[in-house]
Amino acid sequence: MEAGLPDKALQSSPATGIVHLGLGAFFRAFGCVYVADAMAASGGDWGIVGVSLRSPTTRDALRAQGWKYTAVSLAENNVVPRQINVLNDVLVAPEDPMAVLAVMVDPAVKIVSLTVTEKGYCHNPATGTLNPDHPDVQHDLGHDLSISAVGFLVRALQMRRAADTAPFTVLSCDNLPENGRVVRGVVLDMARRIDPELADWIAAEGRFPCTMVDRITPATTQGDIVRVASLTGVTDAAPVMHEPFSQWAIEDDFVGGERPDLAAAGAEMVADVTAHEHMKLRMLNGAHSALAYTGYLAGHETIDQTISDPVFATFARALWAEIIPAVTPPDSVILDAYADTLFERYANPAIQHRTWQIAMDGSQKLPQRLLGTLRENIAAGRPSPCLYLAVAAWMRYVSGTDESGQPIDVRDPLAEPLSSAAAAYDTPADIVAAILSMREIFDEDLAGQLKTPVTQAAQLLWAKGARQSAQEVTV
Repeated sequence: MEAGLPDKALQSSPATGIVHLGLGAFFRAFGCVYVADAMAASGGDWGIVGVSLRSPTTRDALRAQGWKYTAVSLAENNVVPRQINVLNDVLVAPEDPMAVLAVMVDPAVKIVSLTVTEKGYCHNPATGTLNPDHPDVQHDLGHDLSISAVGFLVRALQMRRAADTAPFTVLSCDNLPENGRVVRGVVLDMARRIDPELADWIAAEGRFPCTMVDRITPATTQGDIVRVASLTGVTDAAPVMHEPFSQWAIEDDFVGGERPDLAAAGAEMVADVTAHEHMKLRMLNGAHSALAYTGYLAGHETIDQTISDPVFATFARALWAEIIPAVTPPDSVILDAYADTLFERYANPAIQHRTWQIAMDGSQKLPQRLLGTLRENIAAGRPSPCLYLAVAAWMRYVSGTDESGQPIDVRDPLAEPLSSAAAAYDTPADIVAAILSMREIFDEDLAGQLKTPVTQAAQLLWAKGARQSAQEVTV
């Protein structure tokens, strides 16, 4: 077996025009592919320097193979590997934060994109505003060298202003409603606390387009690495696996209009992405989370296993029936047909997307994935038994113990207070009340509206288990 990627595939990399904060599997399976296709269609120097904000693992895996890697499209009977060659370097922020700032300040860099997950914005999920008490925010306000994505954005923009260099466009690729406005808000808040004139300059000159991103990308396993080596004949330490489907809607609002020709790569350049993002966050991500919590509790390891269970297939359809009235579709989109497409994507057996992976960081995800829909349904008087069960299932999941009494490895910024809230009480009603009192997740008004129906769902869930509960709420 040949080590590394083959010489015949080597080609010169484009000069760097993009820095990406939070270089994980998703962006390498999604954004990097779009950028590669955009340059293939229309040229331009849009090479990418990736930044890991925590771990050197991705850097170490990619460095030995010249930053190239394999992206593998997975369908049931069609597996297509492709080499991606747009990365020029990967920096590890904790090792050398000044190196990260230096590349962000380079005038050739026109875009700083980011996929740092919901928790990376150091914001209050219930309000979307900067959390000034977040330890990373506290650090970054007191130091010139940052540790958070928001801090790096602010300090790099501060340095560009001092050098009389135009700001870069900040391009969020995370699953947040109005993600561009969220990142603009937290950046301006932090900048204002450092230097009000800096905040004014960013507000006037900077651009923060909203985006909607969509491609299911399961975590790469050691088995995937072995499989890619078998497919290609070479060893790739950092391949990414993804579904064939992808969709990227982007507000066409960039500093100086400078960007790759993403439309040539299939992205939708639009004036407003609100309809796209609400549809995707509520119908795809909302149902994904609901199936992840209920499916995990019922013993299903992956989403395709969950959706192949007739009970959860019916539950998914019932979920979408509750969600669709709270969604205004983009032009030319029929929501029932979109739900059919989602069902087919979930059922793809080639995509082993673990329920445990999707279940991570629920305290940050629920407000936009489930709670917004519930708020609108409650206001309209629409019943939502499946959505209430999904919230209850999340509460059961973050309690840290599954239905057979085994511990759950809960990964969440609020894992400790959530576990403590659950451990302090014996009844589902008391656990629901304790978690609903957490204002980082639930505002007081919504918590009051959710108390009775979520308590009823939790009592059913604790008594009969996730699978039986999912069956009963869809009868």
